[in-house]
Amino acid sequence: MQPDNPARIPDPDPLDTVTPSLLTSDVASRFYSRWLNADPVRAGMVTELAGLSMSPELFARLLQKETAAGMPLPRAMRRVRNLVVATLIERDLSGRADLAEVLATISAFADFAVQTHVKALTAELQQVHGVPIGAESGQPQEMIVIGMGKLGGHELNVSSDIDLIFVYPEKGETQVSSPEQRQLSNHEFFIKLGKKLIGDLSEIAEDGFTFRVDMALRPNGASGPLAASLAMVEEYLLVQGREWERYAWVKARAITGNPEDIAALDQIVRPFVYRRYLDFGAIEALRNMHGQIRAEVKRQEARHPGRANNVKLGRGGIREVEFLAQVFQLIRGGRDPALRDRSTRVTLNTLAEKNLLSAEEVAQLQEAYAFLRNLEHRLQYVDDAQTHNLPAGEEDQLRIARMMGCADTESMLAQLDAHRAIVAGQFDAIFADKSSGSPATPESEQAVSVSHALSESDGGDAVRAHLRTLGFEDPASAAKRLQATAQSPRLQSLPEASRGKLMALVNAALPLIAATANSRNDTLGRLLDFLETIARRAAYLALLTEYPTTLGRVIRMMNASDWAAKYLTRHPILLDELLDDRSLNAAPDWPAFEQEVQRQLAAADGDTELQMNVLRDLHHAQLFRLLAQDLEGALTVERLADHLSALADILVGATVGAVWQSIHNRHREVPRFAVIAYGKLGGKELGYASDLDVIFLFDDDDQEAPGLYAKLAQRFITWMTSHTPSGILFDIDVALRPDGASGLMVSRVAAFEKYQLANAWVWEHQALTRARFCAGDAEIGSRFEAIREKVLRQPREENKLRREVASMRKKLHDAHPNRSEQFDLKHDAGGMIDIEFIVQYLVLCHAATYPQLTADIGNIALLKLCAELGLIDKALAGDVADAYRKLRKLQHQIRLQGHERARVDVEKIQLEAARVRELWAATLGRSQEM
Repeated sequence: MQPDNPARIPDPDPLDTVTPSLLTSDVASRFYSRWLNADPVRAGMVTELAGLSMSPELFARLLQKETAAGMPLPRAMRRVRNLVVATLIERDLSGRADLAEVLATISAFADFAVQTHVKALTAELQQVHGVPIGAESGQPQEMIVIGMGKLGGHELNVSSDIDLIFVYPEKGETQVSSPEQRQLSNHEFFIKLGKKLIGDLSEIAEDGFTFRVDMALRPNGASGPLAASLAMVEEYLLVQGREWERYAWVKARAITGNPEDIAALDQIVRPFVYRRYLDFGAIEALRNMHGQIRAEVKRQEARHPGRANNVKLGRGGIREVEFLAQVFQLIRGGRDPALRDRSTRVTLNTLAEKNLLSAEEVAQLQEAYAFLRNLEHRLQYVDDAQTHNLPAGEEDQLRIARMMGCADTESMLAQLDAHRAIVAGQFDAIFADKSSGSPATPESEQAVSVSHALSESDGGDAVRAHLRTLGFEDPASAAKRLQATAQSPRLQSLPEASRGKLMALVNAALPLIAATANSRNDTLGRLLDFLETIARRAAYLALLTEYPTTLGRVIRMMNASDWAAKYLTRHPILLDELLDDRSLNAAPDWPAFEQEVQRQLAAADGDTELQMNVLRDLHHAQLFRLLAQDLEGALTVERLADHLSALADILVGATVGAVWQSIHNRHREVPRFAVIAYGKLGGKELGYASDLDVIFLFDDDDQEAPGLYAKLAQRFITWMTSHTPSGILFDIDVALRPDGASGLMVSRVAAFEKYQLANAWVWEHQALTRARFCAGDAEIGSRFEAIREKVLRQPREENKLRREVASMRKKLHDAHPNRSEQFDLKHDAGGMIDIEFIVQYLVLCHAATYPQLTADIGNIALLKLCAELGLIDKALAGDVADAYRKLRKLQHQIRLQGHERARVDVEKIQLEAARVRELWAATLGRSQEM
């Protein structure tokens, strides 16, 4: 709730089309005609004003003209209001103003009226009672007038009342400066001020009124005090604030007040309205509120049949469009500030930009909303009355139709019905109660009986029978697991509503699990682990209840992968990613993702923990999308590794930038610092849970540079590895830096080059074959690539190299003994490490002659290149390349099932391992007995 600026009348909205009336203003509007005929000069005033841009500055000039003629402020404001409304009627009905202009103009005038009266009344009261002073701050106090509803969103109706809340900063007393002044408490002062403001705005007197005022949205409603301190508001929202009040406060906007006090109020209101998590419980809350509104409308319609067409509260009406926009704000606004705009129309456009609704759906809703709001205005133009019902009389119905540009009532009603049908359809798609309303079937009735049986100590037979019918391979153990969950202390301590939702989800899940091809018991266990984890988070239960298809996706993922099940259980916020097939199945757009990372980091600037969580949340969400595509078979292992490596590169670069900005004594804005990737990241073979092997280089002659870049590297590691509420980002391994654990955390480029050429071990050069520039200063990256090529192209004595590489391989083999009868895909002879060592040996042995071998193109491509160069047998190279591809795929499949060791039956890989050993013998000459 930032300090509000005076509203500016916007340029025409490209979505708006003007709706010229078939009737002139004096014929269409009885109010306009009466007002015009009461004074012959008024026609000229409207004509002059209709050609000007109506702004707060213009309102002030018009008001000053009235007060200069001797008018008291309240009457002068009423006269200006009538002129502004009459001018809007003329501009709107003549087709010169679109909806955006009408909404913004009357909203700007309401702001002007409130601000002007508050200023005058405050000065008046201070003359009598002195200046209110805060007891704690000792500072003068100003009243914060909060505009709610359509006024808060700058979308006020021409004949609308205004919803206000009065807040003052703190307790205290007025400071009197003369004996004639009577001291009041701040509470008394601001209640007096509020009453006088309401009177000046809403009192009906000569020239009518300025605005009707509704104070029902204040804390405790009509039974609460007219003005409340910040402390009172905070206590009320924390202790008594209800779901419907969250909806109301979405549009809250401070019209008056001190900016610091408004910011303090914002800190109180924001966490009440916007939850830090995705709050799908808002759907049910708004559904219930809408149901109550609709029930009241139906009662009114039954009592007054002529009011059967309420364009605001009726089916497919304005309120349903507002609810559609605001439910997404309540669900997601806590995590996405872009969804906190107070305007319904702006929010709808944001929903399209974020693919929460399709562009077509939003266009239809915008068109319907514009039609309904234009119609609402025309209903109010007739008598300057706050009405939302189509008139009962045929004559007035035809009047409204012609004001809407229609020749007859029937065509106008047909358009109205079409727009309302679109809104109602969209509303039902979001708000239809998914937990009820489906016809009962024998299966669903049996499922309900299972839910009851699970709560009984002797209900196991019924559960086992049902699971047997569904096809579970071990119904007894599945029933035992279900009963343990149902009767666990965690579930028993839940509120009844949450427990009911959870058990309903279990009922719904059982036939879905039964429909999977295999591992039904395992899948059930994984799902129950997940549900137990989220049981206390009603929002997640609400999401699965409101979106039944998401429950099906969760079950399919858990059936396919134990690792995926555990990942989702650790990060249940990722459920949101399963809602939209379009974003879930879309190929990654890495440049757009990089921009989004930078945008969110910038929005959290100065808040280290929030920035760390932003990085983790973005990583988890993107990884989860890749996981979903992987489980659907849409990605090869190689393509997946490319994507995971690109994702890591972006996050490494973003983290370096954010960490550098957190170092307050930094000597330059852009660090001369680079992150070099080794291992899986360097070779672009990253897996879901891979750690990052990196080293840090810098090239900066400033005397403070070594210390600053060491601090940057240490903080980088901390940002990556620290556990926050969102988990960790990556594990980091820096053991490959020069001199290993005893070496410096960061190295100068020149020192790194000297070390590699003069002091590095052969195994360090082996590691260099898979190293590449990852993030940071691109110039340092280029220098590293040149050093890498220079080192790899050094002439080497072949036999010595062969012995040293084979010796290192034996050390690795001995460090990972395999005492099982299965084949270890990574460590056993003929496995993945053998292939990697063969390639590294070939590069180090022959790069001096064939510089193309230094390219970081991956093991498979390098095997093919070595064959083309005649260094190894072509057929053997092809077989080993295929073996490496198969080994990686098998390892990936095993890891998805959550197994730590990647081992398979020997027969499954026997032929491939033999070909690998054959190539080893041909290159490194190792005996097959090792």
